Amino acid sequence: MLSDFTELIQILIPGNRNQQHAAACIYFELKWNQLIVPNMAYMESKYGISRRILQRTRAKLAKLGLIEHVSYLNSRYSGQFGWKLSSRFEQGLRQLADKAGTFRNTKAISQEKDSMLLQFTDAQR
Repeated sequence: MLSDFTELIQILIPGNRNQQHAAACIYFELKWNQLIVPNMAYMESKYGISRRILQRTRAKLAKLGLIEHVSYLNSRYSGQFGWKLSSRFEQGLRQLADKAGTFRNTKAISQEKDSMLLQFTDAQR
């Protein structure tokens, strides 16, 4: 389980060990916290992460859709605001896997479409 998670973090944030560590810290803090986390600043001192690394990692995770910010205006959370784990990431990966499955279609019509798409992409270069 842990090795799967570290592999996922390495895929999402390649090459930067500090951001990988920060991503793991953010993920586990949001996973085990029962409430929405209003501010992640306490993680700086708790895990020894610099503010810049924490902010950059948080931005990357939010852009990927792994975490999301909840506004106090959101009626579903009754005035709470902060960060939480998102279900959009899992749904997006499922949609990506379904779409990738359709690319394996080898019908003759599909081959014609693929050659046409190659011509379009060649024209855009």
